[in-house]
Amino acid sequence: MTMRTIWRGCLGAGVNLPVFSGIIFLCLTTLVAAAANPPDFPAANPGALERWQSNRFGMFIHFDPCSLTGREISWSRAGERRDYGSVVKEGTPAAEYDALYQQFNPTNFNARTWVAIAKSAGMKYLVFTAKHHDGFAMFDSKLTDYSIMNSPFHRDLCAELAAACHDAGISLGFYYSPPDWHHPDFFTTNHADYIKYMHGQVRELLTNYGQVDELWFDTTGGKNTPETWDNKDLFPMIRQLQPKILVTTRAGGWGDFDTPEQRIGGFQNNSPWETCMTICQQWSWKPNDHLKSLAQCIQTLVLCAGGDGNLLLNVGPMPNGEIEPRQVARLQELGVWLAKNGESIYGTRGGPWKPTKNFASTRKGDAIYVHTFSAAETIELPDLAAKVKSATLLGGDEIKFTQQDGKLTLTVPTAVRDANDTVIKLTLAGSAMDLPVLKIPATVKATASNVYQNDNENYGAQQAFDGDEQTRWATDGDTKQAWVAVNFPTPKIVHQVRISEAYAGRVHKFELQYRLGNEWKMIFTGTKLGEHFRKSFPAVTAQEFRLNILDATDGPTINEIELQ
Repeated sequence: MTMRTIWRGCLGAGVNLPVFSGIIFLCLTTLVAAAANPPDFPAANPGALERWQSNRFGMFIHFDPCSLTGREISWSRAGERRDYGSVVKEGTPAAEYDALYQQFNPTNFNARTWVAIAKSAGMKYLVFTAKHHDGFAMFDSKLTDYSIMNSPFHRDLCAELAAACHDAGISLGFYYSPPDWHHPDFFTTNHADYIKYMHGQVRELLTNYGQVDELWFDTTGGKNTPETWDNKDLFPMIRQLQPKILVTTRAGGWGDFDTPEQRIGGFQNNSPWETCMTICQQWSWKPNDHLKSLAQCIQTLVLCAGGDGNLLLNVGPMPNGEIEPRQVARLQELGVWLAKNGESIYGTRGGPWKPTKNFASTRKGDAIYVHTFSAAETIELPDLAAKVKSATLLGGDEIKFTQQDGKLTLTVPTAVRDANDTVIKLTLAGSAMDLPVLKIPATVKATASNVYQNDNENYGAQQAFDGDEQTRWATDGDTKQAWVAVNFPTPKIVHQVRISEAYAGRVHKFELQYRLGNEWKMIFTGTKLGEHFRKSFPAVTAQEFRLNILDATDGPTINEIELQ
């Protein structure tokens, strides 16, 4: 990656340099940090990275005493957040929360059962929360009394889980939170003592539990720099103890792979990534939490693989140590689907076509696997720079296809469609791996009141509706008001919108509207968007919808608008 590419990626379109000097500083900091990686922290082991990407699908498990509260794991414990300079009042008071471990006794926990559930789902690896932000160690740490060994359970859960993973051939990963809201020295004048403690616990995890394939650091906000965690000493130690381990970039930006959270990552085949997402709504257990449908789970996995990323799907065990039966049932359904279609997921790379909301493709060897969630009988794609020898339903009959006029057209009769995902295998007369990445033209018409420097190819309205989080509709710097609209081929029933703002905080007032005749009618109004805005509303049927931005501090820039 060139300096120009990095600089453009940091600033993006429409950035007013004087106003956004803070962003420039962050980007420069990132560049300096990358250049400052210690020479004895080598790149990820190529074989380990290839195996990790080949696995494609893993299980995330969030579990500790917070399960007794039924609240979200990051917000269960109220109190001071010294790294953020704030105090959280919601949740269980700190003193009460810190005593929960005295009641924590997951007597129904069985490591081999957890691993068997992961295997039945078709998952190839597992990542467990050895220590979350609350500071409670779910392993036998000799550096603290605040651990599972001093709970009524009095067993090293991480040791049992590691043994079960190793015996079953499931790759093992540990989640470890650098922040620790329980530790008395964390972000005080004695922070150096906390760093020694933190490094010591990481050493324990990477020394006492056999092969560890993934280390999931988790801090992306607050005062988070390589210096915060003393990365110059921490990261070489990690590589020395576990030469084949892969590390998230959530500790000052150093690491091996990116981690889009609760969203599907955009197409990215030059840098590894792993979406982490919950099977319900909450990371930790919550009674009667909303469970994702089988179609949502399958399509999330497919879109991750199609974008050349992994999926780490999270479950939150109940306080007794069991994974909820309904979550287990959903995972087993996923496993049934993968038993039939796993060839199109495992060992593949994303592309050659970039994913859209209803489409993805994966490839390996001389094969391309087309995944479509649409009910349309005809799939029309930009043609390949290779001849297609055959097209079949995966494990089934041949289907009709043509290659002409720059288009590859596949015809799949409705009778053989799969409601969750129809998988078509294309066999080429040559390798699929060397084909260039292709973008599918938008099927909807999008317009906008302003486009950055009139560069419609790179920043036009269609970029906000292309299903790709890496593209964006951008406006000229100093733009305070703007709108972007989408016109569907036929009227669409919409009851929910998701909006991703590329530079969170610019938009201060907006409306979501739909067109009725010659008038725009308001669905709702809001005061801010941010990176992950989502809102449900009474269903509206219309052909054209519009995001009307009424007030912004600088040029509005939107990665994606999804209307459902």
